Amino acid sequence: MSTHMNRLGEDVPRTGEPPAGTAVAVWSLDTTLGVVGGHRVEESLDLLDAGERDRSARFARPGDRRRYLASHVGLRLLLGGYLGLAPDKVTLVREECPCCGAPHGRPAVAGGGLHFSLSHSDDLAYLAFAAVPVGVDVERYPSAGAVADILGALHPAETAELTAAPEADRRMLLARLWARKEACLKGTGTGLAPGVAEPYVGSGPDPAEVAGWHLADLPAPDGYAAAVAARTPA
Repeated sequence: MSTHMNRLGEDVPRTGEPPAGTAVAVWSLDTTLGVVGGHRVEESLDLLDAGERDRSARFARPGDRRRYLASHVGLRLLLGGYLGLAPDKVTLVREECPCCGAPHGRPAVAGGGLHFSLSHSDDLAYLAFAAVPVGVDVERYPSAGAVADILGALHPAETAELTAAPEADRRMLLARLWARKEACLKGTGTGLAPGVAEPYVGSGPDPAEVAGWHLADLPAPDGYAAAVAARTPA
C-alpha cells in the first residue's frame, strides 16, 4: 500500500486522478477554518444533501456543528474533484451493514468507483480515498482514566502490552492502537458493534498484520495518532 498525505486548506484542492490499485490518498483538515477549499463553511449548506443538513442542524454545540460542516464540505470537494463532479452532485449512500444487513453500513458514493473514509478528533479531520475499501482514523491521546476504562475490552495481548508499558506511555500507546483498530473496523463497515477485541493490531512501533488488509500508521501532529487500512485486492 502506498499512501500520499495532503493538506486541505482554504484554497481549492487539486486532487489529480483518483487513487488506483492499492494507493491511498489521505488528506488532513483543520476544521476550525472558516473557509475550506474556497467555500465559506457556514455558507455552504447548499453543497450538502438533505441528510447532512439535517444532521448539522441537530448539533447542540456550535463547535460540533462547525467541525461537522467543515469536514463534510471538505469531503464533498475532494470526492467531486476525484470524480469530476460538482460537490453537490455527489450522491452519498449507506452500504448494507455486514452484521445485520440493514442500510447503515459504510458510507459510500452511489454507483461505486471510489471508496472513502472520514474521521475527526477535536479540530482535526482525516479523509482517505482509494479504489478499494478503506478506513482511516485519527485519535487525540486519551485521558489516563479512558486508558483504564478500555483496557479490559481490548485483545488480551493488547491489554498485556499496555499494562506492561510505563504509565507515562500508555495514553500514546492506546491512541496508536485505537487509531489502527478503528481504521480496520471502518474499512470493514462493522464499526464497534462486535466489540473492540478484534482485530489484534498491536501497540508497538509497527502495526500487526491483519488478514485481508494493509494497515499503516500515518503522520499526525503532537498529541494525536492516526492510521489507515485498505483492503488487499483479491
